Amino acid sequence: MSKEQPKKDEVSFEAAMQKLEEIVGKLEEGDVPLEIAIDYFQKGMELSKLCHDKLQQVEKQMDYILREDGQLKPFELQEEEKA
Repeated sequence: MSKEQPKKDEVSFEAAMQKLEEIVGKLEEGDVPLEIAIDYFQKGMELSKLCHDKLQQVEKQMDYILREDGQLKPFELQEEEKA
């Protein structure tokens, strides 16, 4: 049986970056057999894409927060006005 991997949306940006840094560290050591290095590289590319996608998602969210004039719109909870 293979170990179940979490879905992309379940992995946080921070966790993905940490895993990516670990992979880079292992590859930089240089004593990794070629087949394992290729596997690390593939996993690293997947993590890199996941991080990139999450950053793009956050950028889109920030665009919604910004007003048309480029000024930050303060985040406020809107309370109903009392009559």
